[in-house]
Amino acid sequence: MSRDPADALAAVAALRRLADQVEDAAVEQAMRAGWSWPEVAEALGVTRQAVHKKHAKRLIAAGVKLRRREDDRV
Repeated sequence: MSRDPADALAAVAALRRLADQVEDAAVEQAMRAGWSWPEVAEALGVTRQAVHKKHAKRLIAAGVKLRRREDDRV
């Protein structure tokens, strides 16, 4: 690992971008497979509101059919 802080910080930024891309793909895959927002949130260790806020607009634009809250009730 480089001793240059700029290199280390650039690596952190690159890892964050990669993690976001992996998360986006995994959330889309889960939603296309019929997962609910609470299921995705639990798997990610965040709240349902947080995962919805972060991903809903992008998923809608991608044509993913999202489950409504009443669909989550059993």
